[in-house]
Amino acid sequence: MGSISTGGGDTGDTGVLGAGRFDKCHPRIEAYGVVDELNSEIGVCLSSNSSESPLKNSPAIRKQLEELQSLLFSLGADLAQPGCGIEEGTELRVSDRDTDRITGWIHQWERELPQLKEFIIPGGNVIAARLHRARTTCRRAERRTVEFSRSSGEGQHAIVFLNRISDLLFLQARAANRADGIDDVPWKPVEDE
Repeated sequence: MGSISTGGGDTGDTGVLGAGRFDKCHPRIEAYGVVDELNSEIGVCLSSNSSESPLKNSPAIRKQLEELQSLLFSLGADLAQPGCGIEEGTELRVSDRDTDRITGWIHQWERELPQLKEFIIPGGNVIAARLHRARTTCRRAERRTVEFSRSSGEGQHAIVFLNRISDLLFLQARAANRADGIDDVPWKPVEDE
């Protein structure tokens, strides 16, 4: 394998398999680029050695995040391909079946967590804060994918999938706090003094 530093993108464009070159700010590149950022944020959530892991009290979250990383890598590959399918075909790497699986995880967390009675803000323990940060990155990935989909007619499946992931990350953040005995952080409007 040669060097990853080819200089091919030094003029602000990048190669996309089977589609030639695009500006690095092209909606397709933006969409799968932010999906890659989201995957990195989840990697941060998972990082640390096992004895100090902020997820030590939340093995279900850890397992789901590990699976999510693989799915997000596949989603990025879908978005990078012309037609958003495997080798310019119609078969998707991330399908409705994967979205349904994420929806199942959401329903599981909804059954386990107390119902929200007020707005909450990001915070609590370190892992909950990281999961909230990943959730906001996911929302940005969704916005970029919507922009790409509107301009190309491709990637509708990715919009639905990312929308589910942001809901999942919100619930996982709440569950991570609960596993450590920490309450959700309620939003309180700042009052004039």
